[in-house]
Amino acid sequence: MPIPGTPAGGCPQAAGIKAINRSNPAGGGLRPRPPGTVLGVSADPPHSAVEVRRSARRRRTVSAYREGDRTVVLIPARMSEAEEQRWVGLMLDKLAAQESRRTLGDAELTERAARLSDQYYDGRARPASVRWVTNQNTRWGSCTPAEGSIRLSHRLQGMPEYVVDYVLLHELAHLLVPGHGPRFWRLLEAYPRTERARGYLEGVVAADRLPHLPAPRET
Repeated sequence: MPIPGTPAGGCPQAAGIKAINRSNPAGGGLRPRPPGTVLGVSADPPHSAVEVRRSARRRRTVSAYREGDRTVVLIPARMSEAEEQRWVGLMLDKLAAQESRRTLGDAELTERAARLSDQYYDGRARPASVRWVTNQNTRWGSCTPAEGSIRLSHRLQGMPEYVVDYVLLHELAHLLVPGHGPRFWRLLEAYPRTERARGYLEGVVAADRLPHLPAPRET
């Protein structure tokens, strides 16, 4: 799977972004959003509920943490609904990336690919091996159908699990269908997070092409 050549927008960045895991946050100065808009639904199980809390004391910073089976996102009170939607998605991705820092071994990757094949392709794609490689800087993944082998770029390590799953499914689909014709993309349509994962990877490529500026200071 080649790294996209044309970026389609990247992930927003700003000073003071924090994604942390904690069970007993200090809630000084925080107030929930108005009734009817507190809880949302995330596509990141097992943390399926999202609670957004607005604070008049926050000016620029956004943070998020897990609290039981929900994710709490803390934002400035003045933030617009559109900005809220964007930052909630970003913080969910940051938390997911933090939680998947532990690198899966090659055997675990092979097991994961088999589970994904069972779930989305009725078990028809059965790779003989799946492994990480460090020599794929222009491709996220590749496969050799004749050998049933799949290789994932080490650059995917630490990215959200749904992104790694998408690349695995992309390469599994190539074990069934050569090329990128309509039949190939119909297979990938079975995965509900295909577009989100593609957008994430395009954002990574776009960010890599930006000038390297000093990192913003967290407050």
